[in-house]
Amino acid sequence: MNTKKELLIITGISGAGKSTALNAVEDLGYYCMDNIPPQLFTTFVELYFEKGERATKIAAVLDIRTREFLDGIFNELERVEKLGIDYKLLFLDATDATVIKRYKELRRPHPLAPDGNILEGLLEEREKLQELKEKSDYILDTTRLNTYKLRREIIRILEKENSSKMQISIVSFGFKNGILLDGDFIFDVRFIENPYYVEGLREKTGQDQEVIDFVFNQSSTREFVDKIEEMIRFVVPKYTEEGKLQITVGIGCTGGKHRSVSISEELKKRLESKDLRIIVDHRDIKR
Repeated sequence: MNTKKELLIITGISGAGKSTALNAVEDLGYYCMDNIPPQLFTTFVELYFEKGERATKIAAVLDIRTREFLDGIFNELERVEKLGIDYKLLFLDATDATVIKRYKELRRPHPLAPDGNILEGLLEEREKLQELKEKSDYILDTTRLNTYKLRREIIRILEKENSSKMQISIVSFGFKNGILLDGDFIFDVRFIENPYYVEGLREKTGQDQEVIDFVFNQSSTREFVDKIEEMIRFVVPKYTEEGKLQITVGIGCTGGKHRSVSISEELKKRLESKDLRIIVDHRDIKR
């Protein structure tokens, strides 16, 4: 009996929450390794999976703390592929300000700047990890996630991984609160007339019918949503062919309370089907 072997590699920016993520997957029955040298990684994975049917799930953190990390990581990933082991890369990120704050709270030095400026080390790390980030299956922005919410997001990702359905996460946000960092597609709807400046609509949100009517009574809104829907339906089978089962679509307006919310909800209605799992998150609606 062949049992599916699962290998999850957790990487990303120092201070983005990799240890918390590893603890979360350990609770789901993964054998977990933290900061293993890349040169030993594939050998250990191969030996572990040879143990038998119960040895089916491994999660490992590989990051910049190991000086040989960048020299060895891509070679090791290539070796894993040659062994026929399917792996997923989860990249954790956060804003510079968030990472610096976390380091200061813990009073720890950045691994690339043990005696220097945290920001300098962070910028160097971002540059070194860019290629790995681009190759990742999942990019999770932990800026606004506390420990509980981060664990919940990790569990959601892994539950989705064991499903054959494509998951589309539609996130409304306000540009004034910062762009959505982990979006595969970002759409700017600020060209649509803003309900914020209409008497009686300012205190409402894009979930209220009066705001929905105002937004969609504009012909440009309907045409724009048609084009977004068409593009998403086009790329879904392409991503599925490549084994990617999650897409994050960001819809941004000025404050994240009116236009982006209404449009996100409309997209959810249009895209829901037996083959797609649609999740909507209104990031800034309560700000």
